[in-house]
Order: sequence, then structure tokens, then C-alpha cells
Amino acid sequence: MPLTIGQVAKAADVNIETIRYYERRGLFPSPRRTAAGYRQYEGDAVRRLKFVKRAQDLSFTLKEIEELLALRVHHGEACDAVERQVRQKIIRVERMLNELSRVRDVLGRLADACESGSPTGECPILEVLDDDGVASR
Repeated sequence: MPLTIGQVAKAADVNIETIRYYERRGLFPSPRRTAAGYRQYEGDAVRRLKFVKRAQDLSFTLKEIEELLALRVHHGEACDAVERQVRQKIIRVERMLNELSRVRDVLGRLADACESGSPTGECPILEVLDDDGVASR
């Protein structure tokens, strides 16, 4: 039995506009339409949408998700391609974690330098942020 866009959105816990956006991006196939122009989705629409959302939760970009979806439909393909993508994602996540750790350390040093109660004109945090390149050290 075909599903409406509202039913699919509710079942996958997403906004209707999210589905329309995914359709425009090619992540979600364009559904059949009734004579009145209403979208009619097949039963696997919810599953596909949840796949996309779970992949996004794991920090995959929409382009990467598109590639994963393409691999998903080629059942005869080896899992190697998917594993390679996941390992590349792990490397990017580790880089992001290192950068976030560096940012946390710099922010901690800035917060430690703050003298509570000082007027903002004398705030060391604002002074550092205003100085070219000092905050990134």
C-alpha cells in the first residue's frame, strides 16, 4: 500500500521538507504521483530514509551517503568498498577530534586568562581574539 509523504516523514521521524530535499539531491527516488499530484511512496521508502539519517548521524556527507546507497543496491559487490569508505571516515573523524581537542585547549587557556569582573574593554579573551593569529597558537 503506497504511503504519503506525511506518513513516510512521521515513520522516519523527519520533516517533510527533508524528504523533498533528499529527492532533489537524488538520495531519495522521486515517487509516483496521483492524478492530483500527491506523492505515493513504496514501503521501502521509510527504510531508505532511516538509512540516510543513520549515516548522517555517523557524520557521512550526503555525497558519501549517495555512494553508500549505490553500493547497497549492488548486492554482488564485495563489502570492501563500503569498508574503505568507513575507514576513510574514521581517519577524518580522528582528524576532527584532534582539531577539536586543540580548540578545547586554546579555549581553556583563554578562559583561565580571564579576570572575572573586569570591564570588557580589558577582557583578555577579547584582546586575544582581536589579535591576528594569536588565538590559534
